[in-house]
Amino acid sequence: MLKRLFDIIFSITLIILFTPVYIIVSLLILVTMGRPIIFLQARPGYKEKIFGIYKFRTMTNETDANGELLPDSRRLHGVGKFIRSTSLDELPQLFNVLKGEMSFVGPRPLLVEYLPLYNNEQKKRHDIKPGITGWAQVNGRNAISWEQKFALDTWYVEHQSFLLDMKILWMTMIKLFKRSGISSSSSATMEKFEGNK
Repeated sequence: MLKRLFDIIFSITLIILFTPVYIIVSLLILVTMGRPIIFLQARPGYKEKIFGIYKFRTMTNETDANGELLPDSRRLHGVGKFIRSTSLDELPQLFNVLKGEMSFVGPRPLLVEYLPLYNNEQKKRHDIKPGITGWAQVNGRNAISWEQKFALDTWYVEHQSFLLDMKILWMTMIKLFKRSGISSSSSATMEKFEGNK
């Protein structure tokens, strides 16, 4: 109850405070990349229930000669890189938090296509609501392996507390200023999870 109350009050407060930022980022995306401004994607949440996650768009819709989208690294440039490096693309998720689909702290919601690939331990990440930030995000984010990330997620599920959430939020602020762990060592974002090998 305390966590949900915090989510509601804090999300409303931040949405109001960041209204000018929402407007500026929206205009930057509109001018440089066009529509849509908000990227909506299906993600599994609590108990694997599917919901639509909101993010500011950071990549263009550039395609090759066959009409296929170019790799992420070739579609992520300029304004999109800046928005992602500052984590401004995550701001619309405050509305997911307000709606109760997400929390400020919890395992990051991943792609729906990954659901059949988890082992029983990794599935525990869906025993709680997903978060905007989490234990894995403040301990490496995209710069660590999938196995490490899932281990950190399940550790959080088993040890969650309000004090731990406050610690994670504080560590998140430090990470944002340092802009660390945004990308993996071998790609612009994060390599796809292909199951446990």
